[in-house]
Amino acid sequence: MSAGAAGGNALERALREVAPERYDAYENLLRALAEGQVWMLLWHGSPGSPDAQYGNMDVAGQGYAPAATSSGQLAASGWARAHEVISGPEIAAALYRTRWGLWLDPHVPGGGVGIPWADLRRVAGGLDRLPAGPLGLSEPQVSAPQFYALLEQQAVDVRPVRALRRAWVRPALGEPYLAIGLDLYDTSPPAVEAVRALVQRALPHAPEGLAVSTVVLADDYDPVALWMRAHARPFFDREARPGPSQTSAQPGYGWPQQPWTGHPAR
Repeated sequence: MSAGAAGGNALERALREVAPERYDAYENLLRALAEGQVWMLLWHGSPGSPDAQYGNMDVAGQGYAPAATSSGQLAASGWARAHEVISGPEIAAALYRTRWGLWLDPHVPGGGVGIPWADLRRVAGGLDRLPAGPLGLSEPQVSAPQFYALLEQQAVDVRPVRALRRAWVRPALGEPYLAIGLDLYDTSPPAVEAVRALVQRALPHAPEGLAVSTVVLADDYDPVALWMRAHARPFFDREARPGPSQTSAQPGYGWPQQPWTGHPAR
């Protein structure tokens, strides 16, 4: 059996197990996609040609590109135009950036399964690195005054920080955690690492057993960042603080002082 057929069969098996509220089965489907490949239906052109265009579906106002999970399913679909075989991570990375999802085997009884773009982002970026959806998001209920106070105190001296926000995240699978949203003037790697180091230094003052993660609010594809931008008020806001830093920013410049050069995490 070829590697492609094995990947397709793994996807088909996982697809058959998916059912409402079966988040574990859905996670297995995402894992099979991350390790396998799909047969993308091309509406125009041929694989690799400049005019190649995937097929498209509209489901409840959301766009999806249809795909078959194996060569056998492609044949069963009756698709008569060209197709492209591509790895799961590759197609996930290509689709989620345009906010398109992937619909697997729409021709089978029951209509197959759609994977929204937010979950394709997890496939592309690493299933273990990003929380499993659907996510429950709310204001934190846990009391952590020392932790928040230390974050505020240190943020004053770490100039990439414009503001800090927070959210309580409840993944579909796994333990809930506190997310600290980083609203930054500069999202370069040195600046991001400097602010994450700030959070790490404050962690010993967090309540015992509390899981804490950081999210860069400039990430337009992170559902936690999008929620915090829309709903969470900053608990630290440099531009709302009295003092020289509030008035030193000049029109056309994002920095309240000279650009941040970064420093090694300690």
